[in-house]
Amino acid sequence: MFDSLGDYVRQIVILAPPLLFSITCHEVAHGYVAALLGDPTARLAGRLTLNPLKHLDPVGVLAFLATRMIGWAKPVPVDPRYFKNPPKGMMLVSVAGPLTNFLLAIVFLFVFRGLYGFLGSGGHAGSVEAVLYPVALMCKQGIGLNVALAIFNLLPLPPLDGSQILAGVLPRNMAAAYLGLSRYGFVVLILLAVTGWLGEILRPAMVWVLNLMLVVFWHT
Repeated sequence: MFDSLGDYVRQIVILAPPLLFSITCHEVAHGYVAALLGDPTARLAGRLTLNPLKHLDPVGVLAFLATRMIGWAKPVPVDPRYFKNPPKGMMLVSVAGPLTNFLLAIVFLFVFRGLYGFLGSGGHAGSVEAVLYPVALMCKQGIGLNVALAIFNLLPLPPLDGSQILAGVLPRNMAAAYLGLSRYGFVVLILLAVTGWLGEILRPAMVWVLNLMLVVFWHT
């Protein structure tokens, strides 16, 4: 995949900033929506902050750097007992994370488009290009990784966000049984990743979303 260790290091340097920012925003979105619904747990735990160190899960970050598909941060603590309607509240909290990633992908796309046009026009000082070119590459990476994070988290496998969203529309007894499978969810994800099936599941959806974004936000 990489011609040298230097190429690999450069890839990590370009990918790390948008990755840390994106997973941080994902978790803060969960906590912020929970707070809006009456749950102060995330705020009291100091998790409503954009400081990535508060949300960082080293294993989750390394997993994403290795696979470009699987990644996670430390889950923001949420206590659904504060919600007037716990199933609906958890569904809204869960939607907030992937939705934030989709919005970030669009923001990164707009910034990349602006930098692409600016740098492509030429005639800029070398020092300007030396700064903006890496930023453009980070934005380009930010587009794809946010789409990947959003779609991955929407998979209806406990404990991913998609499982809480699905549980929110299931009858209460079915939802409880379904979420009880969360102890096996991580094992299933690992098996899907190792066998390559996870990529087969995620890749078509990622390509479709990225193509749609290009049509709507790049070529307009």
